[in-house]
Amino acid sequence: MSNLYVQSLHVHPVKSVAGTAPDEIVVEPWGPAGDRRWAVIDTTGAVITQRQQARLALAAARPLPGGRIELSGPGMPALVVEVPEPGPLEPVVLFGKKVETVVAASAAAEWFTAYLGQPARLVHMDDPAVRRPVDPDYALPGETVSLADAYPLLLATSASLDALNELISQGDHPEEGPLPMNRFRPNLVVGGPAAPWAEDGWRRIAIGDAVFRGVRECGRCIVTTTDQGTSERGREPLKTLARHRRIGKSLAFGRQLVPVVTGTVRVGDEVRVLE
Repeated sequence: MSNLYVQSLHVHPVKSVAGTAPDEIVVEPWGPAGDRRWAVIDTTGAVITQRQQARLALAAARPLPGGRIELSGPGMPALVVEVPEPGPLEPVVLFGKKVETVVAASAAAEWFTAYLGQPARLVHMDDPAVRRPVDPDYALPGETVSLADAYPLLLATSASLDALNELISQGDHPEEGPLPMNRFRPNLVVGGPAAPWAEDGWRRIAIGDAVFRGVRECGRCIVTTTDQGTSERGREPLKTLARHRRIGKSLAFGRQLVPVVTGTVRVGDEVRVLE
């Protein structure tokens, strides 16, 4: 397979909040540098995502030097948030498991509380090398992940999105398509002459300086039905994925990756499928 290339790259500094599309990323063992190192939590310590608050889609986080971020959102003033100083660890609950984090400054809590209309705080993963292991059913010893859903990186292909949109156009809700790639919030989008769903079988790929292990398919949830530009929910793509892309218990779109060799990946880099 040849002529596959990186079509776009995406980094989301705050989980479930809009991010940026840089020309290059630095791949660290736990994911792209700066990706999903922050999360919003409620009063119980549970992480708030678009599953509970679709309005998070309309907020944005821009990475700044030193790991800082700038928050923005409809009707809200921009706010620069500094990386918290080392301090007491705050256990938060992400998909039923506890992860230790550090709470950001109170100004960030006030910002998200006002924006979401519910009490909220912002937390930061201070040391992704030790805080959260990858699912042991699929991980190699020592592999860790940031505050991403499950794995360090998510890859999607434009060929599979085109195929999915064609299926949506033939389904029960064609008016909801075609869907843009941002519904799936990937880190790496691959363009070129891949067959639709070919990524399901990619076990090892090289991109730029980095090499990745293809772990498993990505099971999709209600977030994919959320228009990232309006925060309105529909029925697609879950209706179509349920009909055509059910793999085990998952409604699958995209491939979960774990870095084997770290390094820099750039838009336009060749994507080489090694296994």
